[in-house]
Amino acid sequence: MMQIAIIGIGAGAAAALLFASVTSGSWLSIPLFYLAPLPIMIAGLGWSHWAAMTAALAGALGLGAVYGTVFLLAFAAGAGFPAWWLGYLAMLARPGAANHDGQGAASFEWYPPGRLVVWAAVLGVLVVIVAILNFGIDADSFRAGLRDALNAIMRVNNGTPARAGGNTERLLEVLVNALPPAAAVLATVTNLLNLWLAARVVKFSGRLARPWPQLSSMTFPPSMTAALGVAVVLSFLDGMLGIVGGIVAASLLLVYGVLGFAVLHAITQGMSARPFVLSITYAGVILLGWPMLALCLLGLVDTAIGLRARVSARRGPPTRSLT
Repeated sequence: MMQIAIIGIGAGAAAALLFASVTSGSWLSIPLFYLAPLPIMIAGLGWSHWAAMTAALAGALGLGAVYGTVFLLAFAAGAGFPAWWLGYLAMLARPGAANHDGQGAASFEWYPPGRLVVWAAVLGVLVVIVAILNFGIDADSFRAGLRDALNAIMRVNNGTPARAGGNTERLLEVLVNALPPAAAVLATVTNLLNLWLAARVVKFSGRLARPWPQLSSMTFPPSMTAALGVAVVLSFLDGMLGIVGGIVAASLLLVYGVLGFAVLHAITQGMSARPFVLSITYAGVILLGWPMLALCLLGLVDTAIGLRARVSARRGPPTRSLT
């Protein structure tokens, strides 16, 4: 228990330092800020969720003592709790079927990676919604508050007051509408990236208890498609409901893009052009962004018609699997 406490306090201190780096105003502090959940996830995956919980509490209390309540709550909601919860779920397991070794030893059924991806999106949505409530509880007050905040940022960066009307007003309007879903996408990506990095670090150290999942066979719960459809419909409505619908739709579309990557890895197995196809796809998503929409469509198609199963049935079982 003492070891868990020491690991948790150390991880919490590291997470708090990464989170507080944003106060320096340096460009380097931005990626460090988004890596703040990483030490907590490493503690959770490598030791236990109690270590992760200790890290989240230690980091939040430390930031609160130095910077005040705002930093305490921001760290707890944006980094501490999501990191602990994802680490807890990743190591969640239940006894599975008996092994075929004649001994009757029980195997374990680990929490599916597809559901971890969904939870990363859910947590990203919740973080953005909580942030929105700081600007106002209705659409008009939220947009006005966000517009004022963006206008202040532009005024500081330009050194002169931003003029109303013209290009500046149009830019502010675009940013006010685009920032909530973009923030949800960024929060989801941050959760997924930190979880993947933490799992790799812990696996490399030999402390990862669960086997590395076969990511190319990842699936989502059937209700995900319906949830995406409802969110897309709500995003066309006016008011706060439309804003929340847009946030949820953006996060779920990203989730299906991740599924599209899994489908692409699965259906290109055995192809001679596979390295080229995967390299071009990853490069296109990183450099351009819009190819992610094609991957979203690929994930939706696989969910609807079972594309991976159809391709696998046509070519027979693969000689090797990609994890």
